[in-house]
Amino acid sequence: MQFQILISNLTNPTLLFFLLGIIAVRLKSDLEIPASSSKFISLYLLFAIGFKGGQELAVSGFNAQIVYALLFGFALAAIIPFYTFHVLKRKLSVSDAGAIAASYGSVSAVTFVAAMSFLELQKIASGGHMVAVMALMESPAIIVGVMLMMHYDKEKEAGQNISIASIARHSLTNGSVLLIFGSLVIGFIADVKQAEGIKPFTTDIFKGFLSIFLLEMGMVTARRFSAFLKYGWFVTLFAIVIPAINGSIVAYVSQFVTVEVGDRFIFAVLAASASYIAVPAAMRIAAPKADPGLYVPMALGVTFPFNITIGMPLYYMIIQ
Repeated sequence: MQFQILISNLTNPTLLFFLLGIIAVRLKSDLEIPASSSKFISLYLLFAIGFKGGQELAVSGFNAQIVYALLFGFALAAIIPFYTFHVLKRKLSVSDAGAIAASYGSVSAVTFVAAMSFLELQKIASGGHMVAVMALMESPAIIVGVMLMMHYDKEKEAGQNISIASIARHSLTNGSVLLIFGSLVIGFIADVKQAEGIKPFTTDIFKGFLSIFLLEMGMVTARRFSAFLKYGWFVTLFAIVIPAINGSIVAYVSQFVTVEVGDRFIFAVLAASASYIAVPAAMRIAAPKADPGLYVPMALGVTFPFNITIGMPLYYMIIQ
């Protein structure tokens, strides 16, 4: 049964398109997705996730379980960067350690989308409030990462003239965070009958756009991975082992927060994922000396493929 879950995940069309993107680059194909189209698809996926989550949240309403879920997500986003920073700074500079820690404490919206697709294949539902949990987990990790850099960098290079308030504001107004939060609110307050009118756009074509998006992600991953290899085995192992540990622990511990299998799975995936959109945007301001050629490929080129191939079936098995 467990082997079948792994095979089912590996033969998911969306994942196969991701592999096609990698193959296209390795074969030096001229296949290319226009930047404008890629940006539109990214915005569409965030919009669709947020809107559907808001509708589901409107049906379920607020209760104690949702509050606990939000607090649990917030705690994860603060704890993960704290301990990963202290592991990383043994081998890397303070700026690089802080940027990577923030990435792994934050979350990946694309991995969240892939996790929702995985649950759909298993015919398991998750609560609409998990979209809010995902959006909430973006900012705390960035703030903790910056605070650690400011504390440990003796020359204050990372934190010079940078206030925590400005970093928090920047992370909260990041385009992806703002869109998914805004869509969640709109989905929550929208009239149900009126919302049915855009269901073909928010639901029916979702997986098609996801497949094209992951095709491009595969191409981006293949292009950036070679430059990343120069950093050696430590960062590669970190990008696999730490997400596996985070996801596995949360898959188990989440039973004390909720009994819903779908919500527990999403928690595990969020804890295991790493941001390569919101965090790099914030780190350009907060940690200009941190190398994007390190923390972006770690999240996108190693952790993301690991999670969507092996990680998600692993977390699901632990929850079962």
